[in-house]
This record gives sequence, structure tokens and C-alpha cells, in this order.
Amino acid sequence: MSLELAVVGNCTYGALIDARARVVWSCMPRFDSDPVFCALLDGEGATDGFFDIELIDFVRSEQSYRTNSAVLETKLYDKHGGALQVVDFAPRFTRFERSFRPATLMRVVKPLSGSPRVRIRVRPRFKYGSITPEVTRGSNHIRFVGPDSIIRLTADASLSYIVEEVPFILDREVVLLLGADEPVPTSLADLAREWLERTDNYWREFCLGLSIPFEWQEAVIRAAITLKLHSFEDTGAIIAAMTTSIPEAPNTERCWDYRFCWLRDAYFVVNALNQLGATRTMEMHLEYIENIVATAPEGYLQPVFGILRETNLVERSVSSLAGYRGMGVVRTGNGAYEQVQNDGYGSVILACAQSYFDQRVFRPGGEALFRRLEGLGEQAIHRWKESDAGLWELRTKKCVHTYSSIMCWVACDRLANIAKQIGIDGRRAYWRKHADEMHKEILKQAWNEKLGTFTAVFGGDELDACLLLLPTLGFVKAEDPKFKATLEACEKHLLRGGYMFRYVNADDFGKPTTAFLACTFWYVDALTAVGRRDEARKMFERLLAQRNPLGLLSEDIDVNTGELWGNFPQTYSMVGLIQSAMRLSRPWEGAF
Repeated sequence: MSLELAVVGNCTYGALIDARARVVWSCMPRFDSDPVFCALLDGEGATDGFFDIELIDFVRSEQSYRTNSAVLETKLYDKHGGALQVVDFAPRFTRFERSFRPATLMRVVKPLSGSPRVRIRVRPRFKYGSITPEVTRGSNHIRFVGPDSIIRLTADASLSYIVEEVPFILDREVVLLLGADEPVPTSLADLAREWLERTDNYWREFCLGLSIPFEWQEAVIRAAITLKLHSFEDTGAIIAAMTTSIPEAPNTERCWDYRFCWLRDAYFVVNALNQLGATRTMEMHLEYIENIVATAPEGYLQPVFGILRETNLVERSVSSLAGYRGMGVVRTGNGAYEQVQNDGYGSVILACAQSYFDQRVFRPGGEALFRRLEGLGEQAIHRWKESDAGLWELRTKKCVHTYSSIMCWVACDRLANIAKQIGIDGRRAYWRKHADEMHKEILKQAWNEKLGTFTAVFGGDELDACLLLLPTLGFVKAEDPKFKATLEACEKHLLRGGYMFRYVNADDFGKPTTAFLACTFWYVDALTAVGRRDEARKMFERLLAQRNPLGLLSEDIDVNTGELWGNFPQTYSMVGLIQSAMRLSRPWEGAF
């Protein structure tokens, strides 16, 4: 098992598919549901929890997405000259003037050459792999019945072959539809052709509306589609990743559930969507964030929420699954919801500021939202020099983190800008006063005169890659000698094997052993900002080369082997790719 996986989805759910067309992970009917297929987290050689199109005497495969689409094509070849193609997609298009995106996986299997023999194995599990479903049959469908849910496979192939897992010669196209326990009152083949064409067209139209850089267009388009696939469109939430418990490094307990929405991501996600021109997705995500703001008690924000804005994300260990490659604990929920992380106030206000300055948005920000955001600002005033768990959610160590303090400054600074934009001068002066006071004190407390660098915590001597974001946030200018010195210090101490670590000091689980991909993109941006563009381009090209064969990235990378680790696909990483490409690319003008 590896992370050389493809993802298909439709902004309701997602499925991960390996190079042999085996679905190894999928939560239905939505991202945070019980995984129907969970082989990815059940050790090497998992015998259950997958949906397999097994080609007998298989020798090799080819896999790719259709151009500018989330439709996946996998070709399998056998040693006798036989070949077949599997087309996987989640239906997604406009129907009756509404978005049609059922929690349904469609698989179209067709022969390409020779006489390929296939065995179709559908082995869902429920309750995180602990329950084998009861199987019942109809005339054209198979029902998998669990304690709380039922899924149905409708097929125009022999159901007996599928239930008994008997190989058969694939001499015609076969359609498999997996989803809710609902009948399909039409020709399955006709339905597949219609839904495939309309889904493919949807994604092509989505890409047609994107603003992309002149260079690295394929990489940015794939990242944009992947970012869109992480959107739970019903509420506007955008999850951090589709998986739980892919460890950050081999044989570590750093295994977390990322199927939720972190406020720390809000600014980066909104910024990337804005740069892409994906304004509808951006506005839906802003609506999700504004709903969080509206219900924040006295402006207090917890760090992470569920896709329905759930606040109670109790973290539990699952004993029924062996873990990724059998090497890690499997968790559901995320204990970070109980932590204090003071950076969220700036992240949310930064994101919401978009609605005040972007004339494209359908629902521009007004005074009512501003008054609610002021509650967050008051929290920032109160918290900017208090200890917290920090951006990286340290579980046993609290300090006054420089990044958290700067994001509190961001909250006040942007509130001043918003007040000016909507003409509330008294409030502009109030927030500017607090922002200026914070800025002066943070410059003093976060700067280590002896080391000649900004540090991760007030009065400390450790470094953190988030310091590379200071010019991006507007706290200092890129040409400021203090920032250039900090960049050089990060290069000296955090850059390992050409990749940027978040930090290198021991945390709750010892010293980190893998680099954080988003931080390496921040490094690319910092190099670009200070004018070291040739170095930035070289680093960016290297990062692109580390994408998996489908153009996707996880959270972390082994600096020695280049192997991807951590939850997958990772929104933070794909957003980093988009932003770096936008900043670094040659302009369109005069390019051809």
C-alpha cells in the first residue's frame, strides 16, 4: 500500500483508487462518515474493505485523469495480450437548475483487446471495518446491509459472478453503480453514458472558468480540481484531507483525523480560490465561515469544526483496523477542538475581508458582519500575548507563539481596513490604535537580538517555518533586513534534504522526521519575495516532481526517499502549489 492513489468525488463524498483500479478508501454518504471501504487503513494485504476490478494474470497498469476533469481512467493489461479499461467517476452536474451530486460511484468496465478475464470483488465493511454486512440480492442489484446504513450495487453483469467472486470473460462493457439503497428505473448503460458525459462537461466548464498562470498549467488545474473536490458543497465547508490516520512518518503515533475544517486554513484556501477565480466556491466557503462567526460565543473560536459546523469532535482510537501498512493507530475525531489556538481570529478576519474588497461576490460584507467580526477582534486584543498550543497544535506545551500573536495583529489591522472601506471612521481609529500597539510590541518580543532572527515564541531561540509568512501577512516587508536574516536562519536550521521542516525541536512525540510540504511552498514564496527567483523556480520544480503519478500531494515528505506521508490528498499542500505557481510564473503578456 502507498499513496500512489487517485481521488474521485463530487463535493459530497470522495473515493481513493489505487493503480489497479481498487477502491481502498471511501466514506459515504459524506466525507466524515463511516468508511464503506477502509482497506487503506487495514494493514498490508487487507482482505476486506475494498471494491476491486481484478484482472486475471495482471502484469501492468496505466492510470490518468481525463484532461481538465475529475473522471479517472485506469487501463489494466494481462500477460496474454488482453486489456480492459475502468472509468471511475462520481456524478456531478446541474439538473433541474440544481446541483446534482449523489453519494454514488459509477464504474464503467470495458474490454480493449484480447479476452480479459475479470473478478469483481465488492467487500464493504461498516463501523470502521468491524462489521461484515449482510448481503441480499435483487434481480439487478446487491444490497449490503449494516447496522445503521445500506448501500446498493446495481450492475448489468452477472450478479452471481459478483457475489461469489467468480472470474468471467469481459466481452462487453459492464456498468457498476454503487450508492444509496435506491432503485435505478432506467437502462444502466444509458444512464452511465449520460452521467459520464455531463460530469466530464461539468469539470471542463469548471476549469474553463479558472484563472491560471502561464506556466505549470496542468499542475495548477489538477490542484484546483482537487481543492474543489474537498469542498462539502452542502454547507461550504472545505476539509483538510479525505483521510484519517495516515501517519506523518513511518512507525509513529502522529496519526490524526483530517476530515474536518481548520480555521487556520481559511485564509490560505480563500486566497487560493480568489487567485483561481473560483468565486462561487470561495463564496460558499465564506458563508460557512460567517456562520461560524455568527455563533461564536463572545467571539471565541475553537480551532476546528465539523463539516456541519459541529463543535464536539471527540477523538477516539479504533481497534478494528490495523492502520496504514499496519504501523499506526487509527483515530476518529480530533482532540484539537479542545485546544486554545489564538491564530484563528486573524485567519477568519483575513478570509472574511475578501467579501468587503471583492466586487465579484454575490453577498458583499456589510456592517452587520463587521460588528460580529469585531467580537473576534476583541478576543485578539485579549489573547495576543497569551500562551496557546500554536499553529501546529502542540498537545503538552503552551507558549506565546509569534505566529499566533501576529495573527491577532492581523485581526486588528484588517478590521481597521474594513472599517475604512465601509466608512466607520471611529472604529477604524480604534482598531488601528490596537494594531499599531501590537505591532510595536511583537517586533520587540519576537526578535532575538543575540541570534539575529525572529523566533517561534516570545523570548525563545527556536525557529518555525511559519515565520516565512511574515511578508505575506504584511507584518514586515520582504526587503526588511530582519526578515532576510530570518529566512537565512530558517534555511540553515529547518531546511533538510532540500525540504522545509515546520520545526526541528522535539515536541510531544519526539523530533519530527519528515518535512511539511506546505512549509516548503512557503519557502518558495519567501525566495520569490526577496528576489531569489531562480532558486525559487528550482525548488518549485522539485516539489512538482514529488507529486504522485496523478499529480496529488499529501501532507509530509520523507526527505531521503521522497515518499509521501500524512493524510491525503492534503488541501494545505495543493493550496501551497497554487499560490507558489501564481507568484512565480512568468506573466502571460509577451509569453507567446
